[in-house]
Amino acid sequence: MSANSRSRCNMAEFKTIISDPKSRKAFNHALSESDSSALIGRSIGDEIDGIFVNLPGYRLQITGGSDGSGVPMRPGLPGGRRQRMLLSHSTGFRPQRPGQRKRKMVRGQDLGPEVSQLNLKIIEYGPKPVEELLGAEG
Repeated sequence: MSANSRSRCNMAEFKTIISDPKSRKAFNHALSESDSSALIGRSIGDEIDGIFVNLPGYRLQITGGSDGSGVPMRPGLPGGRRQRMLLSHSTGFRPQRPGQRKRKMVRGQDLGPEVSQLNLKIIEYGPKPVEELLGAEG
C-alpha cells in the first residue's frame, strides 16, 4: 500500500446528504475532518446536533450511508464491518420477482472511518432556512 492510500484510509471525511422533509429537497455538504471524527461511533437512527454540518439550531437523524465502494449501511446489523447477508426486499436489495432473495454485501450500522457518504434527515428546524445556511439550492 502506498503512503498516499494509507493516509487516505486514516482520514474520516464524510460527504453528507441532508434531506429536508418539508421542502422535499436534498442538500450536499462535505464535512471537515474534525467534524467527521466527532461522528465516529454513532449509529443509524442516532440524533445529532446540526452544528456538525453548519446548521446551528437544527437536529438531524442519521438514516444511512455507504462506504467508498458503494456498500450500503444496514440498520440492525451491529458493528461497522462489511458482511454478506441473504437479503429479501430491504436496504441493499430490490428483488425483481416476489419472494426473490440474494446474498449481498452490506455494512453494519455504526459509523467508522470507512464510511464515505452519510445520509441525514432534518427532524427539528432552526431559525434560518437550510438554503440560506448551506448556500445552495437542492
